[in-house]
Amino acid sequence: MVYLDFEEPIKLLEEQLEKTREIAENSGIDASKSVKELERTIAKTRKDIYSKLTAWQKVQVSRHPDRPYVLAYMNALSDNTFVELHGDRNVKDDKAMVGGLAKVDGKPVMFIGQQKGINAKMRLYRNFGMANPEGYRKALRLMQTADKFNIPIVCFVDTPGAYPGLEAEERGQGEAIARNIYEMFRIKVPIIVVIIGEGASGGALGIGVGDRVFMMEYTWYSVISPESCSSILFRTWDEKERAAEALKLTSGDMLKNKLIDAVIPEPEGGAHTNHEQAFANVKAAVLKALAELEKLKPEKRIDLRIGKFEKMGVFND
Repeated sequence: MVYLDFEEPIKLLEEQLEKTREIAENSGIDASKSVKELERTIAKTRKDIYSKLTAWQKVQVSRHPDRPYVLAYMNALSDNTFVELHGDRNVKDDKAMVGGLAKVDGKPVMFIGQQKGINAKMRLYRNFGMANPEGYRKALRLMQTADKFNIPIVCFVDTPGAYPGLEAEERGQGEAIARNIYEMFRIKVPIIVVIIGEGASGGALGIGVGDRVFMMEYTWYSVISPESCSSILFRTWDEKERAAEALKLTSGDMLKNKLIDAVIPEPEGGAHTNHEQAFANVKAAVLKALAELEKLKPEKRIDLRIGKFEKMGVFND
C-alpha cells in the first residue's frame, strides 16, 4: 500500500493494526477487541483527513498509483464482454488511448479512454497516458463507428495532457484534438464523459465533450496542471499548492462553476482504497445517465450538448 504524505497518521495506525494481529496470531491471545478499536480509529482518522483535503492534496489523490485505471473500469463495468479495438487506420495504434465495444447490463456501449499503465514498464509502453495525434484519431474512428451503429459512447478521462513532443506536433496534435471536439458536437448517439483521475488541458478535451460530464470526487480538471501553472507564473514548481487553489480545479469547484454535471462519490479515502465500490459508483452514474439520454431524440441531444458548452465561461462584448 502506498501512502501519501498527509496519510502518515493512517499509515502508523495500520502498521499498529498489523502488528496487533500478528501478535495475536503468534501468541493465541484474543485481541479482537483491540483490533476492532483500531479499525474504528483508522476509519475515523481517514474520514477526518479526507473531509478537509486541500486542492493540491486532491491532485495527489488523483495520481495515486493504486487508483484503478481506464482498462480496469472498462473490464469492471462490462459484462465480461469488453473487446478492445486498435489503430487509427492511418499511422499506428496509440497505446495511450484505448477503446472498444462492451455490454453494460446487456446494453452495447463504446468505451474510450486514456490508459497510464500500472507499473514502470507499462507506463513507458502507454506513454504515461499521453496520447499522440493517432490516439485522438483512433478515438474519433471509434466514436464514428459507434454513431453509425447507434451505440452510446462512454469516455474515461485520465491524462496529464496530450503528448507534447515535436513528432506529435509534426503529425498534427492540435488539429487532431480540435477535430475531435468539433465532431463530438455532431455525434447523434449519447456521449458520457467521466474524469476518473487527471483531466489536463486539450489532452482531456479531445475526448471530453459529452451530454453528461462527471468527475469522480478526488479528481481534477483544468487547462493546466498546478506544477506547470506554477512554473509559468512563479518561475518555480514550489508554488504548486498555491496554483492548485487558484485554478479551482477540484470536482467541487467545477460543479459550483457549472462546468460539469455531477460529482461521483468515491469510497472513504479515495478510489484506491476500494476499487469495487468505485466501479459500482461509476456504473450506477453511467447507467442512470444513459437511461435519461436515450429518451431524447438525437437532434434534441445535440442541441442540448451544444447549448451546455456555449453557456460556459464569461466574456465581455
